[in-house]
Amino acid sequence: MPANTPAPQTPKLLDQVRNRIRVKHYSIRTETQYVQWVRRFILFHGKRHPLDMGAGEVEAFLSHLAVEGHVAAATQNQALSALLFLYKEVLGVDLPWLNNVTRAKRPQHLPVVLTREEVRAVLSRMRGVYALMAGLLYGTGMRLMECVRLRVKDVEFAHQQIVVRDGKGARDRVTMLPQALAGGLQAYLAQRRALFEDDQKAGKAAVYLPDAPARKYPNAATEWGWQYVFPSGSYSVDPRSGEERRHHLDEKLLQRAMRTAVLATGIVKPATPHTLRHSFATHLLERGQDIRTIQELLGHKDVQTTMIYTHVMNRGARGVVSPLDL
Repeated sequence: MPANTPAPQTPKLLDQVRNRIRVKHYSIRTETQYVQWVRRFILFHGKRHPLDMGAGEVEAFLSHLAVEGHVAAATQNQALSALLFLYKEVLGVDLPWLNNVTRAKRPQHLPVVLTREEVRAVLSRMRGVYALMAGLLYGTGMRLMECVRLRVKDVEFAHQQIVVRDGKGARDRVTMLPQALAGGLQAYLAQRRALFEDDQKAGKAAVYLPDAPARKYPNAATEWGWQYVFPSGSYSVDPRSGEERRHHLDEKLLQRAMRTAVLATGIVKPATPHTLRHSFATHLLERGQDIRTIQELLGHKDVQTTMIYTHVMNRGARGVVSPLDL
């Protein structure tokens, strides 16, 4: 190396975290959350470098979140995952088993479920693309982000099914395509195709692709099949690639539309788009559908997760008849 050539600088710690996350192909949301937790951990300990700290400092930070911060168990677990990733994947340090962490209590809440009449009332008050998306959530049991990220190629009208790609736990699954929505969805996709063709003319038809398809099919990003079914109304800059393109619809817009519809019905339950997924499972159980099939449709890894819906079926507490009613 020539004498006047400066030595390459070591990336800052948070940049190292970002780079490692991208090598592991984690989502942009995971990247944002992990970087945030690493930053909070460092600031909590007076800006000390993580290499100068260890299991004791991690335990102190996580316990602080539970005791002083009163965070939910899921939030504390996310912070733990971020710090374990920092030490193992970025710094190459294996932390001893964390035995002294004060764990946040995981609440045992029953899911909020709407009756069939309440679902009908809510859906009837939604309009346009939000009505179609809410109908899909209730009619298929998809999660909110699974619906928002749905691609054109995964809606199979001929087989009357929807393929859910890379769901929770990085698992694919198949769910039904409700016939009540098929016609409306086809008409909507015709309008969506016109928007895609306009984007092609503007040279901005490319969409985000997961790493493996992007490498295997270099032209797929501009193909119709890979387009988001529910696109954003404007272009945005990808924070990783810097490319300007059309992303999927912001899920907060559907959440607000659902909230407005629920308030308009006078329903007092705290119903959200995810409530439609809970209602899907519960109503199938009430109709006698077997729990294993519902487990597969929902994409649950463990049937015990699906069993929660047996406790909220419309048959009274645990299906037991009160002696007063006898």
